[in-house]
Amino acid sequence: MGKIISVCNQKGGVGKTTTVVNLGYYLAHKGKNVLVIDFDPQANATSGLGIDKSKIEKSIYDILINNLKPSEAMQEVSMPQLKLIPSNIHLTGAEIELVSFMNREYRLKQALKEIVNDFDFILIDSPPSLGILTINSLAACNSVLIPIQCEYYALEGLSQLLNTINLVRENLNKDLEIQGVLLTMADYRTNLTSEVIDEAKRFFKEKVFKTIIPRSIKLSEAPGFGKPIHLYDKHSIGAKTYLSLANEILGEAVNEDINQLSVQQTIIE
Repeated sequence: MGKIISVCNQKGGVGKTTTVVNLGYYLAHKGKNVLVIDFDPQANATSGLGIDKSKIEKSIYDILINNLKPSEAMQEVSMPQLKLIPSNIHLTGAEIELVSFMNREYRLKQALKEIVNDFDFILIDSPPSLGILTINSLAACNSVLIPIQCEYYALEGLSQLLNTINLVRENLNKDLEIQGVLLTMADYRTNLTSEVIDEAKRFFKEKVFKTIIPRSIKLSEAPGFGKPIHLYDKHSIGAKTYLSLANEILGEAVNEDINQLSVQQTIIE
């Protein structure tokens, strides 16, 4: 059975979509069958994988609300092993429409039952909120990957997210666990980045991934071209660190020097 990972943080701008797109690509690049589900009405994962969200006819909205089969909305992106269920602006109304549904918290979980065995990994790009869409994502997944930006208010509000995760575990998904905490947008030229890294490790201990994603111009540019970082600039530090994260997820050896390399290359590229 495939592993379902929800990439989740109610704060926006922490690197959720960047992580879903690039982790998904590198897991597929390493031979795994991967499905990315764009579960955010902004549909940035959809456009980040090169799909024009304004021309989508079948999306995650139709799966949630109209009982469309997931296989009917899937699109192949970049390579045969990587599939996408896209999103568009229609998902905005789903929060309201789901209120009248029975078992509304389980709509995504029920939809994924028929395809979960077809993939090694299903990555869900959750919206930056703790509403019914995020609850659906948490109820459907095996684990949560939490990106945290290395900034002043990085850990503020995380108690609310962790409380939500605990409530979902107690009431909707008893097997839910934290996959790991990913530190993103690290700018090693500032003392603040080191302080946030230290604080996150004190709070989450071994749950913090060894790989830390640096602030990178190339990572910021790639979505504008509808490409994962590997297809935009595979030699960039952003590409190297997301490959390292994929290795870490797969339990493979992680290059211990990757973060030191990030220190040297931050912003340079």
